[in-house]
Amino acid sequence: MALNNVERFQLQTSKYVNVGAFAILAFDYFLTFESETRWVWGRKWDITRIIFTFSRYLPFIGAGMTVYGTKTFFSNSVGFEENVIHIVGIVAAEGLLVLRIYAFWQCNKKLLIGLLAYAMATFAGAIAIDTSTKRLVPGTTDTYDTGFEGSRNDAIIYALLMSYEFVLLSLLVYKKCFYRETSGLIVNKVYQDGVLYIASIVFITMMNVIIEAALPITYSDILDAPQIVIHSVLASRILFNLRESDQRVHDGSLPATMSSFHCEVGPGVDSVA
Repeated sequence: MALNNVERFQLQTSKYVNVGAFAILAFDYFLTFESETRWVWGRKWDITRIIFTFSRYLPFIGAGMTVYGTKTFFSNSVGFEENVIHIVGIVAAEGLLVLRIYAFWQCNKKLLIGLLAYAMATFAGAIAIDTSTKRLVPGTTDTYDTGFEGSRNDAIIYALLMSYEFVLLSLLVYKKCFYRETSGLIVNKVYQDGVLYIASIVFITMMNVIIEAALPITYSDILDAPQIVIHSVLASRILFNLRESDQRVHDGSLPATMSSFHCEVGPGVDSVA
């Protein structure tokens, strides 16, 4: 079915927003490149660096594929593969936050196992919903062969992500109560960055749920690239800020009752801070 003028405007707006998000990702990369070379390069390839690399660079591929999909109204060049890259990039960014919370909980391995199991279940659910041919959320059917419209099912995927964020936020706030008498620079940095990250993700994810479920289908992908971009940008800054604070404490320029968050997430792998 051909698009009318209003629908073309809506679709074009979605494309401009996604292109703008990719530009923001590239701009932020150059802004933080010096921080990456200082706090990441030259360090051993532990689990934190591996997860960071995925969260830092996969968004360029995922957002780039989204931007490529904006080139023409009639293109089906990307789809499932693009969504998988987006999901993996988001999971990697979430992984950095999970490691922070794991350290915040004094390296409680049961908590880490529980969060990883929940994350895997969420990831599997997202993939299953993404590949489902049944429209789980009612609404306008996708009758336009434009190649740049999502499924109403995406609303459920974003709702799953939002529920996971609330679990992480609850764990962060709950544990902060136990650091009232011992909090220092590192504790406050982990807590503040974590809350900022989660609040930002919850906001954009909630917007995605509303857009996917309620707005015209031509707006369904408007926050596709912004979702993965904000995950990547904030996750990277959390790591940079934490390592900078950790270094300042160890240099003696700033005091901290709890000086660092180093703990093992695997045999012989000191990889949290």
